[in-house]
Amino acid sequence: MNWDQIKGNWKQVKGQAQQKWGKLTDDDVDRLEGRREELAGILQERYGKTKEQVEKEIDEFCSTCKC
Repeated sequence: MNWDQIKGNWKQVKGQAQQKWGKLTDDDVDRLEGRREELAGILQERYGKTKEQVEKEIDEFCSTCKC
């Protein structure tokens, strides 16, 4: 699955995102509305990871998402 598909199905996907990244709040996922760059920024902030690490995790999420 690519990010455009995830963005289009964000209401269904946001629960899976919260399961993967437990530090995302309900407000976070509602505000993101499928915007990948904002997701990356929040993940960097919450988990203290580099941009490269976060991008890799997001790519893995895209490939395993059950949407």
